[in-house]
Amino acid sequence: MVDEKDAKKNGDNEAWERELITNLAMGALKEQRRARRWGIFFKLLFVAYLVVFLVAMLPGRDGALSVTKAHTALIEIRGVIAADAEASADNIVTSLRDAFESSHAKAIILRINSPGGSPVQSGYVYDEIQRLRGLYPDKPVYAVISDMCASGGYYIAAAADEIYADKASIVGSIGVTMSGFGFVETLDKLGVERRMLTAGENKGFLDPFSPLRQEEVAHIKSMLDTIHQQFIDVVKAGRGERLKHEEALFSGLVWTGEQSVELGLVDDLGSASYVAREIVGQKKIVDYTVRPDPFEQFANRLGVVMAETFARITGMEAGTIR
Repeated sequence: MVDEKDAKKNGDNEAWERELITNLAMGALKEQRRARRWGIFFKLLFVAYLVVFLVAMLPGRDGALSVTKAHTALIEIRGVIAADAEASADNIVTSLRDAFESSHAKAIILRINSPGGSPVQSGYVYDEIQRLRGLYPDKPVYAVISDMCASGGYYIAAAADEIYADKASIVGSIGVTMSGFGFVETLDKLGVERRMLTAGENKGFLDPFSPLRQEEVAHIKSMLDTIHQQFIDVVKAGRGERLKHEEALFSGLVWTGEQSVELGLVDDLGSASYVAREIVGQKKIVDYTVRPDPFEQFANRLGVVMAETFARITGMEAGTIR
């Protein structure tokens, strides 16, 4: 009798244990499924957020072109002016053409915050502004300086009918620069011999590992002086009699916006909204700025990095034509 009771008790214990294990296993499985569902949910949420972000980053030019009411067109010129930068001549010129061609854009504001950059890219933009102003003589162009408008930035600003700035803006740097380094003595101290083969007696001029020759310096100075004079001519053509006859004006120095008004580099103090509201008379501002596609920008940058890496590995960069 005792044996039967013990057997029954043992059977109940085993059944209870099996049930407990089964419940625990099912509970763990449910938790795992729940966690997987939440994981999928958050992943989908992240993807949706990423898509919205990338769509928001895409060029908004189509939105500007669809505006059917009178407004002031705004074009941002921000950062270094270079062919592969956001402030490239291609982007700025495309924005300018859209703004000039819009019958609802009553004036154009170039809001500039740039330390300068390529004189070639700046020249492209300046020439295109002049061309478009000839085609649309009734559409004024205003340059508005935010933090900085130096060198190539001011080159572009000089094409505007009027220039405005904040009293603390940095303006000027009308000059041309070319810099580098020399490592001749460094190589001697390290016991390294420089070997460079060229076709053309001056192909290796200004090589940082070779002694500097005066004829090379004279040649570069002549080239820089020519570009500098082009810059000066552009500023004088754009600003005319408003410029004060200061010797330092074209020396490469910079001034505050307040000082620039006195020198004739800037017409008055004011922001983009001030110009749109008080000068243009159209306080509604529509952004026409063409911005690079983030996907294309990433792909281009990746391609450049891969090309540079390949050139370094194979040593092909030594034969580059420049």
